[in-house]
Amino acid sequence: MSAAAWLLAPAAIWAGYAWGSHMLTLGSVWRGRGDRRAAALTFDDGPDPETTPRVLDVLAEHDVRGAFFLVGRRAAAAPAVARRIAGEGHDLGNHTWGHRRLWLCGPRATAREVRGGHDAVAQAAGQAPRYFRPPWGLTNLALFPLLSELGTPCVFWSVQPEGLRAVPAAAQVEHSRRRVRPGAILDLHDADGVPGAGRRLAEALPALIRTLRADGYALVPLRDLL
Repeated sequence: MSAAAWLLAPAAIWAGYAWGSHMLTLGSVWRGRGDRRAAALTFDDGPDPETTPRVLDVLAEHDVRGAFFLVGRRAAAAPAVARRIAGEGHDLGNHTWGHRRLWLCGPRATAREVRGGHDAVAQAAGQAPRYFRPPWGLTNLALFPLLSELGTPCVFWSVQPEGLRAVPAAAQVEHSRRRVRPGAILDLHDADGVPGAGRRLAEALPALIRTLRADGYALVPLRDLL
């Protein structure tokens, strides 16, 4: 079916395709093991050639390994940053090729976004991504067979300090302090989806790490938390 025909499909079919996918997210990951006081830091929307290296510097200084869900076209444009992420021991995730809302993508467009992002991250970083996260958390029924073929589970989050609206650095830290529980997966943004997100996160990150550790949390790689 062409993109134009897909968008003109009856509303009931379209709603089932997009909204019905949430019946399948029960097989996705929302949080990690809750039997120890540990959490994982994950980062979306990069790599950004300016803000992602700042984030990597902070993580290296504090000896933290995170997970970076990279946008394929951004990884292709900044391969040195993608290689640094992998080289410093962080987990890699696929955040699609172009950060499109998958609710608005038919099956062919979904395949292009998912496979294109996976291949671009693998080529830029020198290793394939282990996980997938849909932009804005939006899925559709075409997505999950693709992820099964690629062997990349869908990882959401349990704490999101900044979403669709800008949140000052200090408020992101306080939000995280109040919401984090054992097994938490924090969804942070090292590049701009919302304008200025990468800069705000780089500013917040040192205090966020200190605060969570002061509350007794070990900040562990996503692969260990799961």
